[in-house]
Amino acid sequence: MAKPIAFYFDFTSPYSYLASEKIDAIAEKYGRQVQWRPVLLGAIFKALGTVSLVKQPGMADYSARDFARSARFMDVPYVQPDNFPVSTVAAARAYYWLHGQDCALARRFAHAVFRAYFAEGRDISDVAVVLELGLKVGAGGMKCPEWGTALESGMQDPAIKERLRVENEAVLALGAFGAPWIIVDGEPFWGADRLPQIERWLEADGF
Repeated sequence: MAKPIAFYFDFTSPYSYLASEKIDAIAEKYGRQVQWRPVLLGAIFKALGTVSLVKQPGMADYSARDFARSARFMDVPYVQPDNFPVSTVAAARAYYWLHGQDCALARRFAHAVFRAYFAEGRDISDVAVVLELGLKVGAGGMKCPEWGTALESGMQDPAIKERLRVENEAVLALGAFGAPWIIVDGEPFWGADRLPQIERWLEADGF
């Protein structure tokens, strides 16, 4: 059986958002699954002694234009958030707790977080917003205050905190310096603009 595609992303990364809107369809076309793994770009930059594109001299204005232009090119709704970037610790922890309950539910939550931030301008660093989005995508009986309390408690679970730390270390060990960081058959691809290369790789079994 073909290996799944590893999709490492940060919820505050515009290119991660753009990739998130397309990667599952590309994978499905070639009989692959995608493992979604949120990480923290801040932790990656700190470990490498680097900074984000928007904080590099001379690159902030270009980056903002490229985010919006890339979204238009990919036909993905995009509004540059007023507060950017933001902490995604709460959202990432919530994702991993939800993943432990239901993988499909976690995937819906991830899409909801990305779209809330990059299409609706909501503050996804706010725990209340994260919990609201979790309830919004909750399945069946999970749409209840008690489930929201369980999610909030789960985000503080030491095992969930450790999971996020381990995923950060794992992606650093894979050579990551940004997001999205996508691994296909051991081959790393950085950025949403690499999706055409990923599709060619899947089609031709490498190149």
